[in-house]
Amino acid sequence: MVKFILSTIFVMLFFIETNAQNIVKGIVIDNNTENPLVNVLIHVKNTIINKKTQLNGVFIIDKLPNGKYLLEISINGYETQVFPIQLNGKPINLGTIYLFKDITEDQDLSIITITDDELNDDASAADNISGLLQATKDVFLRSAAFEFSSSFFRIKGLDSGNGKVLINGIEMNKIYDGRAQWSNWGGLNDVLRNQEFSNGLAPSNYTFGGVLGSTNINTRASQQRPGTRISYSSSNRSYVHRLMATHSTGVLEGDWAITVSGSRRAGLEGFNEGTSYNAYSLFSSVEKKINENHSINFTSIFTPNRRGKSSPNTQEVFDLKGIAYNDYWGYLNGRKVNSRIKEVKEPILMLNHYWDLSDNSTLQTNISYQFGKIGNSRLDFNGGANPSPTYYQYLPSFQLRNEDLAGAYTSRENFQEDGQLDWNRIFDANITNANAGIENAYVLYEDRSDDKQLTVNTIFNSDITNNITLSGKLEYRRLRSNSFAEVIDLLGGKGYLDINPFADTEIQQQNDILNPNRVVGERDAFRYNYNLNSNMASAFLQAQFKYKKVDFFTAFSVSNTTHQREGLYQNGRFENNSLGKSKKLDFINFGAKAGATYKITGRHLIDANVAYVTNAPTIRNSFANSRENNFVVDDLVSEKVFSSDISYIVRSPIITSRLTGYYTNVQDATEISFYFADGIGGDNTAFVQEILSGINKQHIGLELGIEAQVTPTIKLKGAAAIGQHTYSNNPDLYLTSDVANNGGFDADFRSKDYVSNLKNYKLASGPQNAYSVGFEYRDPDYWWVGATTNFFSNIYVDVAPLNRSSNFFEDADGLPFADYDPDLARELLQQEKFDDYTVVNLIGGKSWKIGDKYISLFATVNNLLGEEYKSGGFEQGRNANFRQLRDDKALDTPVFGNKYWYGRGTTYFLNLNISF
Repeated sequence: MVKFILSTIFVMLFFIETNAQNIVKGIVIDNNTENPLVNVLIHVKNTIINKKTQLNGVFIIDKLPNGKYLLEISINGYETQVFPIQLNGKPINLGTIYLFKDITEDQDLSIITITDDELNDDASAADNISGLLQATKDVFLRSAAFEFSSSFFRIKGLDSGNGKVLINGIEMNKIYDGRAQWSNWGGLNDVLRNQEFSNGLAPSNYTFGGVLGSTNINTRASQQRPGTRISYSSSNRSYVHRLMATHSTGVLEGDWAITVSGSRRAGLEGFNEGTSYNAYSLFSSVEKKINENHSINFTSIFTPNRRGKSSPNTQEVFDLKGIAYNDYWGYLNGRKVNSRIKEVKEPILMLNHYWDLSDNSTLQTNISYQFGKIGNSRLDFNGGANPSPTYYQYLPSFQLRNEDLAGAYTSRENFQEDGQLDWNRIFDANITNANAGIENAYVLYEDRSDDKQLTVNTIFNSDITNNITLSGKLEYRRLRSNSFAEVIDLLGGKGYLDINPFADTEIQQQNDILNPNRVVGERDAFRYNYNLNSNMASAFLQAQFKYKKVDFFTAFSVSNTTHQREGLYQNGRFENNSLGKSKKLDFINFGAKAGATYKITGRHLIDANVAYVTNAPTIRNSFANSRENNFVVDDLVSEKVFSSDISYIVRSPIITSRLTGYYTNVQDATEISFYFADGIGGDNTAFVQEILSGINKQHIGLELGIEAQVTPTIKLKGAAAIGQHTYSNNPDLYLTSDVANNGGFDADFRSKDYVSNLKNYKLASGPQNAYSVGFEYRDPDYWWVGATTNFFSNIYVDVAPLNRSSNFFEDADGLPFADYDPDLARELLQQEKFDDYTVVNLIGGKSWKIGDKYISLFATVNNLLGEEYKSGGFEQGRNANFRQLRDDKALDTPVFGNKYWYGRGTTYFLNLNISF
């Protein structure tokens, strides 16, 4: 027995000693510059073992049992290499490994430009999938990004706030509304390529994530591709010209690394008329390796940008002026001037410390400070007529409603011949008033938000064993935001009276009682002025387990969020509840998720995930009307989200595919809308804030992505999204207003409580069904071409919740209208479904290597056949009851018909670049 034990111990020691000698090492460098490459992935195929090269390009893999292996060496932008190795107890030194640039990789140059072209932060219908536009090879998600995004398709019918965007482990989603402001780093494609994407509920080493997953963008200077890159782009989507240059030193002597990048994007007009574009982008990243275990990186990003907005319009307007029409601009001194400009200037500063605690454990500590402004300009006219050329009283439909045929003809002719903002009339009115000693009739002003946000976090990752990985994060975020209206231009006048002329009394007319009847000039704040303060502390812990047949994980998160408003003006309509601090809102939230992947074979997998998460209300949805008062949304609670999915994945040499079924249930959501309504509480008219709370939504559907490499040069690909996204309950609704000179509101300017019968109405989440089929041909001589045909269906208008409440059929006495017709009402409230449509897209490119230089040409043509289609829209809330809506829809052309966004016609994007 003793001999057996000794023999066993000897064999075990020999085995351990033998494995200890099984070391594989090497150094990976760029074949052209001969600089070491950092963060290159070294993967032992058919195992879970992964390593990455260090700052000097070196990698070391140990603890491998004896046997034969394939070592795969890969990094974005370079051709992947595979080395066969055989271990027999002796160390293997692969020496210097040269990686060659993949000169076909530049097809992805336009990826982030899609964000600039398609994203419109000011309209929910245009809130698309910008967070998924890079860093994934998933077949379905690439189709969603490249083919579906221009139709404002939403992954799983969810808005982008359900996906987390991080830079160097720091969350960039805005605290105000939960969405990422992609223009804060737009135009910096070259330095944003190093990304790690976690799809859906999949685990991430940086964050608990959202239902749509997470993207972490790595800007470490040492991990940027060394060399210089210069590119020029042209497009007719949003900007017309883009010039971009990037230089990265790689790791220099003294263990420094530096990357700088800059771009300029400009255009007098994109596809929509009058949509000017003017943007600069500046980036720098400096890294210093202190020693073998410590490195510090400083990143600065500044991307000031201005872009002209385009208007949603009724079908009457589109029929008269076409789908490129935009009512926000007019000629001034011979050039197009847009009254609605969005300007973003929010620099980002980041300091990151990377600490290799051991060969298997890392600790990353980050601090970020973001500050600056977001402004949205528009005209105010408390002393003049509405200047909008599409104001309902100026259109033919209004004249026809009044049976004025001559007036309708004149209105139609005038609108078709011009139909733009009349800047000259605005200036004339103000100059006339100034000469008479009267304040302005019009003023151009900007709705401003000046934010200061501090984020501090620390992220821990450890490979406890070859099978178990532990990740954790502690984070604190603080927002201090000042929101106000600021005069931009007096437009020829002498000053603007800061009152609300529609209020009942002189006191109520004052926007600030402390400064009554104040006349403001350029750069003065007016109308409203308040601070929003928010603090968020959170933690997450995650464990991943990887074995031969099954991988699984579990993750937990907990957070505390506080919001508070501080009014700086004492508003005359809310004299007792506008100045000073509101009550502090406090929310404790948590999340739990888990998932498993079962490997039927190495090429066939089943993946399943489940999560339950609670989310604090955003600041935007916490206060009924934060511009004017401290009222908090009634019975405000955290949103609850349950989500699950299951996928069948195939990864063969010929076919790659994923079929996913998903179910997501959202409960207790809150939405706030602002609009002018006729028919409140009978026959009353008011500008209202509509608070919809306790909203439940259901998202269920299938996703399919498939690619087939039918020959070495031809690839077939297809994708499909089949969803049903609906309201699943009847939420609560009430209205507030700042003007109560009629019935329908109590002393606090609040309406009675309603229930909005929204159950089974479709969510306006873009096309709920989307399909794509296409091919790609890649020639050995480095040119390639592809085409896709995309079909979209089940697109619905966003319904007006108030019209689905008792306000729709009740008269002032609370009884139904005497002439109420339930059958007609059902017809009037039928949700509009848009026509199905098909879009054809083309893509192609060519790459050359000339000496040590690489040249690439890349082009896309979207909507080749010029298909005209509605991509989104909403019911106007103006017709708030049965009588108003019945009378309007009885007209051949409704005065307050639904407003729409149309997709663009044929557009192109062209890019030429040289790198060396």
